[in-house]
Amino acid sequence: MIINNTFLPVTAEEISKLGWDRPDIILVSGDTYIDSPYNGTAIIGRLLTEAGFRTAIIAQPDMNTSEIASLGEPKLFWGVSSGCVDSMVANYTASKKQRRTDDFTPGGENTKRPDRAVLAYTNLIRRHFKNTVPIVLGGIEASLRRVTHYDFWSDNLRKSILFDAKADFLVYGMGEKTILALAEAFKNGTDTSKIRGLCYISKEIPPNYMELPSHDDCTADKSAFTRMFHHFYRNNDPITAKGLAQRIDTRYLVQNPPSETPSRVEMNSYYELPYTYKVHPQYAKQGHVPAMDTIRNSVTTHRGCYGECNFCAIAVHQGTTIAERTEASVIKEVKRFVDAENFNGIINDIGGPTANMFGMECRKKKDHGRCNNKRCLYPEKCQQMPADHRKINSLLSAVRNMHGVKRVFVASGIRYDIIMDDKQFGGQYLDNLVNFHVGGQMKIAPEHTQDSVLGLMGKPSAEVLKKFVAEFQKRNKVRKNFLTYYLIAAHPGCTAKDMEDLKRFTSKELKIKPEQVQIFTPLPSTYSALMYYTERDPFTGKDIFVEKNPQKRKAQKDLIAPPAEKQFKPRHADNKKKRGR
Repeated sequence: MIINNTFLPVTAEEISKLGWDRPDIILVSGDTYIDSPYNGTAIIGRLLTEAGFRTAIIAQPDMNTSEIASLGEPKLFWGVSSGCVDSMVANYTASKKQRRTDDFTPGGENTKRPDRAVLAYTNLIRRHFKNTVPIVLGGIEASLRRVTHYDFWSDNLRKSILFDAKADFLVYGMGEKTILALAEAFKNGTDTSKIRGLCYISKEIPPNYMELPSHDDCTADKSAFTRMFHHFYRNNDPITAKGLAQRIDTRYLVQNPPSETPSRVEMNSYYELPYTYKVHPQYAKQGHVPAMDTIRNSVTTHRGCYGECNFCAIAVHQGTTIAERTEASVIKEVKRFVDAENFNGIINDIGGPTANMFGMECRKKKDHGRCNNKRCLYPEKCQQMPADHRKINSLLSAVRNMHGVKRVFVASGIRYDIIMDDKQFGGQYLDNLVNFHVGGQMKIAPEHTQDSVLGLMGKPSAEVLKKFVAEFQKRNKVRKNFLTYYLIAAHPGCTAKDMEDLKRFTSKELKIKPEQVQIFTPLPSTYSALMYYTERDPFTGKDIFVEKNPQKRKAQKDLIAPPAEKQFKPRHADNKKKRGR
C-alpha cells in the first residue's frame, strides 16, 4: 500500500476517504507531523504503509480532550514517541527553567509537548481505551531510558521507561527493521520474543542472556550502577552484543540484541519513500513550524557516529557504526527538491550526525563488531579506522554541479581531527568546505580546551584544535569565512579555574570571545550523566569534581559568555535535534 503525493491520514475524514474501517497502527508523536525523513514518525509511518499496514498519525494530542480517541482504536498496536527530542530536554534548559519555544510545534511556542511525553501519551491512551491493543514505545526518549538511568530533572535513578509507562514493548535504536518485524508478528499472531532491537517485560531471564545489576542494586550502590552501565553500553553493537536482562521489582526488563546495521540498499529505501517534505495541512494552519527552516531541502547521508563523545547520546541510540546511503540515492533526493515547486536552488544541509564520516568506516568493525577495549577516535584515531574523504568529496562535487542547484551547505557538525588525520584528501575536503559549502561561518565543536576536561568528555586535545585552526586560516584567505566554536561549561571534572583557562585560551590562541556556550545537561544513558551522578571517573574509579550547584553551573558559563545570550539546547541528536528518533 503506497500513498503517493499525499500525507498519511491524521483525521477520521481522511481515513474514511481511503476506505479504511480503522487503522492497523496509530503512531502518536510529541512533534507535529512533518512528512520528511528528518522526522522519525514520518519514516516509520511511511515504512509501515509501504509494507501494507494501514498507518495513521496523531501528532501532539491534547492532553485535556478526547483527541487521542479521534481515530478510534487501532487494530494491531499504538506506537508512542516523544518526537525527535527527549521531552525533558525539549521543555527545560540546563538550569531547569521552562523553555518558551519548541521548534517542532506550530507557532513555535512550547505549549503542546507534555513532560515525560512517552509516559503521558501512554497514560492518555489507557484513559480512553481500557485493555487496549499493545502499546509500543519508540524514539529517542524511550531508547535512552530503556534500562535504569539517571534522570537530571528529578535528580535520581529511574526505572526502565517500559515499566514506568506500563507499556507492552519498547523499540530501541533506529527502529525500522524492528517495527516491521513486530508489526508482522502482531498481524500473523507469531512469537515476538526473539525480535532484535526489542525490549519487553518477562517473569524470567531468557537462556544465555546477561543479567545486569538490578534496579534496586543500582539505587543502593553507585558502583553497581556503574557496572550496570558499562555492560549496557558495551552491548550496543549488533554483531557482538548479548541479550540483557535487568530485574526491576519482581520482573525483568529483557533487551534483545540490537537490530542489524542497515545496508546501503536498506538506507536508500528508507529515504526514498514518497515524502511530501511538508507539514500536514491540519497542523500547518496552526502556525509556522520553526524546524522547517532547518530541515527544508536538507539531506541525510548517513547515521551513526564513532566519535563516542561521553556527553552525547548518539552512540546508544544510533550506534557507533556508520549506516550510509549511496551517492546515487542522495542525488535522487536532491533531484526531488530541484523538481519541486518554488525550489530556491539552495541545499541547506548535506550530512549526518558527523558530516565527514560519510564513506568512512573500519572494515574490521563492520565484519566483527565494535572493539570493547578501545574507541575509534579517542584518545587518538585507531590505525584500523581509515581517514579518507574521497567519497564525501565526490558526493559534494556531484551535488553542487547538479542542474538547478545554486549552493550546497554543510550545516552538520564535522570532526576536525579526522580532517587533520587524512593527509591525502583532508585538505581537499577543507578546501571544499571553505570555498563552496560554508556560508560565512564554519561551526566546529571542541567543547573545551583543557585536556583534563577533554579527557572526561572523550574529545581530542587542544593541540589538534590549534593545528586545525591554523590550517583553516591558511586555506581561508580568499573567502574570509570565520570559525564558530561550540563550548560546554560545567561538564563533570570542569572547575571555575578550567573555565578561566578556557577563556584565556580562546582569547590568546583562537582570537575570539566565545558566544555559543551551553551549560552541560546530563542526558540519560550517557557516560557523562554517569559521571555527574556518581562523581567518579567510570574508567578509573577516581573521584572527580562535579559542579551541581545551579548558580555555580551558570557562573561557569558566565565566566566566558555574557549572561544575556541564548540558552542552547544540548546537541544530542543528531544537528542532533534533527536526527534523533
